[in-house]
Amino acid sequence: MPSFRTRHSLVFALLLVACHPQSGSAPSPSTAAPGATAVPPTAQIDHRDAPKMAQATVDAAFPQGWRFPSGTKASFGEHAMVVSNSALASEAGVEILKAGGNAVDAAVATGFALAVTYPFAGNIGGGGFMNIRMADGRTAAIDYREVAPLAATRNMYIDANGKLTNKSVLGHLASGVPGAVAGMNAALTKFGTKTLAEVMAPAIRLAEQGFVVDSAFSRGINADKRDISLYAGRDLFFPNGEAPAPGARFVQQDLARSLKLIAAQGPKAFYDGEVGDSLVAEEQRGGGIITKADLQAYTPLWRTPIKSTYRGYTLFTMPPASSGGITMTESLNILEKFAPLPPFGSTQYVHLLAETYRRSFMDRNEKLGDPAFVKVPMEQLTDKGYAATLAAQIDRAKASKTPAFNAGREPEHTTHYSVVDAMGNAVATTTTLNGGFGSKVWVRGGGFFMNNQMDDFAAQPGSPNMFGLVQGEANAIQPGKRMLSAMSPTIVLDPQGQLLMVTGAAGGPTIITATMEVILNVIEYHMSLADAMRAPRLHHQALPDEIRVENNGFSGAVIDSLKAMGHAIRSQGGIANVNSILRVSGGWHGVFEPRSVGGAVGY
Repeated sequence: MPSFRTRHSLVFALLLVACHPQSGSAPSPSTAAPGATAVPPTAQIDHRDAPKMAQATVDAAFPQGWRFPSGTKASFGEHAMVVSNSALASEAGVEILKAGGNAVDAAVATGFALAVTYPFAGNIGGGGFMNIRMADGRTAAIDYREVAPLAATRNMYIDANGKLTNKSVLGHLASGVPGAVAGMNAALTKFGTKTLAEVMAPAIRLAEQGFVVDSAFSRGINADKRDISLYAGRDLFFPNGEAPAPGARFVQQDLARSLKLIAAQGPKAFYDGEVGDSLVAEEQRGGGIITKADLQAYTPLWRTPIKSTYRGYTLFTMPPASSGGITMTESLNILEKFAPLPPFGSTQYVHLLAETYRRSFMDRNEKLGDPAFVKVPMEQLTDKGYAATLAAQIDRAKASKTPAFNAGREPEHTTHYSVVDAMGNAVATTTTLNGGFGSKVWVRGGGFFMNNQMDDFAAQPGSPNMFGLVQGEANAIQPGKRMLSAMSPTIVLDPQGQLLMVTGAAGGPTIITATMEVILNVIEYHMSLADAMRAPRLHHQALPDEIRVENNGFSGAVIDSLKAMGHAIRSQGGIANVNSILRVSGGWHGVFEPRSVGGAVGY
């Protein structure tokens, strides 16, 4: 039987479409990948002509045997678009847009609907990050990440023998204080036009009247049957010992009641009312440490987005306690020193991205944490001059090695959604319970899962977490501290300053690399959004010192060449879960993650 942490990762893989085994032949290491896209090099593209670029795309060419064909059409919306991992939640957002709401109204509606239709990661028992850009140029980022309870201690997950337990992953001790309800309400209050009750109406209807279960929902519940069944959620999710079958109507009366209380009373219902009372009672029943005082003390934080540029494009990304914005900015600053970039899918393409990721993740893993507790060298890490010194270290002919560093601990079961309205307001939101269905603890009477976000801390500095990520002392547990995240909700403007793209991902540390690769596919390689989302992905996070590639995503020749350069290669199924919107001629393209499930709904 694999360990809990290994099984936890496998659950995510079960929810992705299965990949084919790796194949391919191997010419000499110096040759480019057979089947690499015939995209012209970056130097031949005029980046000043961004509107044309967003429309005039180059057909992508993927390696033989790759699971996704190129040329697939995206969903189109003339006026607006919502993309999430649940078609029902995306429809909830569009319902609010059609009723006169703006992108923030729709984003909050989508977020609450995901808590009903996508309990794998959608939530009111977790937290997240929202990146906002209004059509008038105003930008904002709200951090509603969970925080460590006041009774949390540095070594609370280490046993008497000094071994790391699974209590940061499974059970009542695993949860941080949830921020989702407070965060979404704060965004709505500052930038929305609708009331909380109005934007929550679709979610309440979906919970109270139910929705028809599809095969993906049923499979996802079944995949976690063993652990969900340890707690009170078993009665709802396995009423006769089995998950709801496809075609069945799934009703959640306790969740509907909680949502109605929140809609009527605002966040007070959750943080100082009946919903919070149910949460605290559940914690007490199972030996958890979240108290009413923890809930009452929770506050979402408004932060300034990181504004960076890449070859004339402007990116707004998330600052700490998310690591996504800094790490992506540092990576793009390094890549900016290499022009033109190598052809997509070639040996040099994989090598250059891997060496870039290696350096930016080394900084991420050692230096980043909650800025209220750690001095984050943000100015240095986002500086183009600093990136130039890192770029100069990259040998184009061979792999470097990740050195040992002062180390310390991150989630894959997250969800991202993107929203654009008819006025051009844009919202990128990433939210999570951390693990699939969080800690598996179901709040009796409340009707929702609690997060297991405490596993995002460095529970034992120097030890890899469930995703093999080794981080620094800066992310050690402290009461009231926000755990480091990789969530990377991102908004991209073209060189004329017009909204071009809204994107982000789920997938633990692969969030950062997958989000960045989709952006590069669009602005560097001129892929359509559909092809950019379907293109093979890779990932490197410094430690373990290996390039992770998707099965059949890169030719055998490229893999052999990379190994000859000194890279360790690990093939796997789908990498990350991205949901994106792109401006095109006459409207918007939306694409939900082809490796998973979802809905892109426009009008």
